[in-house]
Amino acid sequence: MPLFEEQNRKIIKEAIKWAESITSGEIRVCVEKVCPEDVLNRAAYYFKHLEMHKTSLRNGVLIYIAIEDQKFAIIGDAGINKHVGENFWQDTKQAMLQQFKQGLLVEGVVKGIEMAGKALSEYFPPVNKDVNELSDDIHFGHE
Repeated sequence: MPLFEEQNRKIIKEAIKWAESITSGEIRVCVEKVCPEDVLNRAAYYFKHLEMHKTSLRNGVLIYIAIEDQKFAIIGDAGINKHVGENFWQDTKQAMLQQFKQGLLVEGVVKGIEMAGKALSEYFPPVNKDVNELSDDIHFGHE
C-alpha cells in the first residue's frame, strides 16, 4: 500500500503542516485497510476516538480512508460545518476522487488537505501562539 510508505507519509504530514500554518484549525488523516461499517459512521467513530471534537474552536477536519474497500469520507466539526455547508465537503470529496480514479492516492489526500486548510483559513485564521492541538501523523486504524 503506497500510503504506508515512509515517503508518502512525509508528503501527507507536510501537507497537513502547511494547511495548519494558514489556520488555527486541525486536520487529521486516518487510514484502515477495510471499513467494517458505513464509511461516514466509521469516520465519525475515528473523529471521536482521536478526540477531534475537543479542539478549542471545534474546527477539526478528518479525512478517513479504507484502502482495500476503496471508501473514504471527509468530515468536519461543528465550528467549520456552520460556515462551509454540505456542498463544500461534497466538492472536496469530488476533487479527491478525481485523483483517486487516476491511481493518485497520495495526491488525492493532499488535495483534500489543501482544500480543507484553505476553507479553515477563511473562517479560522491562525492566531498568535497557536498550539498544534492534534498530531499531524497519519493515524492507522484497526487493521
